Amino acid sequence: MQENRHHAAAGETDTALTARTVKETSSEYAELCLPNDTNTLGNMLGGHMMHLVDLCGAIAAIRHARCPVVTAAVDQMTFLHPVRLGELVRLKAQVNRVFRTSMEVGVKVWVENLQTGVVRHTSSAYLTFVAIDTAGNRVVLSPVRPETDEEKRRYDEAAQRRAYRLAMKERTATRVES
Repeated sequence: MQENRHHAAAGETDTALTARTVKETSSEYAELCLPNDTNTLGNMLGGHMMHLVDLCGAIAAIRHARCPVVTAAVDQMTFLHPVRLGELVRLKAQVNRVFRTSMEVGVKVWVENLQTGVVRHTSSAYLTFVAIDTAGNRVVLSPVRPETDEEKRRYDEAAQRRAYRLAMKERTATRVES
């Protein structure tokens, strides 16, 4: 795949890439758990939860890239508490770090019982998105600028996760070749 040096959105001139803050990439999404979203136990299907995580993460990634993105990887995703029929799923995502043409997005999920008001953290995931242009070529991304201590921690940890992902990818490629 050919890489573009940078992306010029509609109305933008061909200038140097400008950093965006983590806050500028923030995305929030909420959805009720409806009967079509549940298994026979009345709990939200794991695949539907993964879809919502991908959607909320993609919104944050697009806010940063200002162009289409594709999901390249999803790190481990655990389901700490079930989401039951009639409960509200609340998701929040932000870009943790930008590399060159890819970015790590963190997504956190809560479930809220609307009758009792009890809110519980139910899931977290890290996704890697790649920015592409309309021809499918990778787009070089603007950097992200963490401002708070929490954003700086996530920024640093994203580099560690990326190193691990790349090492695992190399290890898998070596096994396939053997």
